[in-house]
Amino acid sequence: MNGNDGVALRAEGICKAYVSGRIRTPVLEDLSLTLRERELTLVLGPSGSGKSTLLAILSGLLRPDAGRVVALGEELWRLSRTELERFRLHHTGFVFQGFNLFPALSALEQVMLPLDYLGLDRKTAQNRALSALEEVGLGARVHLRPLEMSGGEKQRVAIARALAKKPQLLFADEPTSALDTANGRIVIDSLHRIARVFKATVVCVSHDQRLVRGADRVISLQDGRILSDRVATARANDLEETRTP
Repeated sequence: MNGNDGVALRAEGICKAYVSGRIRTPVLEDLSLTLRERELTLVLGPSGSGKSTLLAILSGLLRPDAGRVVALGEELWRLSRTELERFRLHHTGFVFQGFNLFPALSALEQVMLPLDYLGLDRKTAQNRALSALEEVGLGARVHLRPLEMSGGEKQRVAIARALAKKPQLLFADEPTSALDTANGRIVIDSLHRIARVFKATVVCVSHDQRLVRGADRVISLQDGRILSDRVATARANDLEETRTP
């Protein structure tokens, strides 16, 4: 299952509003974008700008009021609930602000957990989990439980858990909000490497301006609309080097 011409994810005319009684609050208004494989796209915006709602819609967790999302050639909201769940299981990974780790499980067990749902045998799952933990720099700390980890280590375990599924689409919601600058840099570098090396399309939403330098593309969102969509400096430099004879 692949996108067309390197396009992995496309959203067209997305609208979403939340209704409370007679009050209707628009969150996203006629928003369209196209995302390519092997790119880390950072969606920046203040609280209430609609960025987390956009991430939920792009990942198939929230149905828009209008518009469509085409991911890896599949129009998500034409799939049945079972088909959509299967699509997310096999093709997407998620990294959340709150880590979502189980207190009683080691780092290795945390990463192996979703691989059980993919039907992998224990040895294959263990090897893939170990490889993912090594990828994020935790190869020597696989037996630690969450209480024994720093915040940065917990987030890296969460990234390894998503990476172990070998997703084509990876979604990260405020992954550095609880981290200091050093750990935030490690996390964004890990996400960028997943995009480049593993050919994933990575979408990260945040209000953290520190992440701009690690992104290939930066989309600024405000009041449910795209204010700007630009290639980040690092990506621009890469493209310039590619053009140089």
